[in-house]
Amino acid sequence: MGETDSIGFTFAMSGMIYILIVLVCIALSWWGLQQFRFDLFVKNPRSIQSKLLQIFLSLALGYQVARFFIDYFNWSAMLKGLF
Repeated sequence: MGETDSIGFTFAMSGMIYILIVLVCIALSWWGLQQFRFDLFVKNPRSIQSKLLQIFLSLALGYQVARFFIDYFNWSAMLKGLF
């Protein structure tokens, strides 16, 4: 296994881990948003538009939380060079 194969494998593994982190964070944000009272803010909370809004909110929130964890992981990995 050459050096370029090792680098490619490392990129592939980190990509897979990042995808899993994003999917887990989206699922957790969906789960968390189920406790939010959308009926106070939307006309018909059981409509398709309301469910679509919940999906979009969970995607946006989950992605942002995942980005935070991924960035934090990358920044902490960069700090290893200081010590």
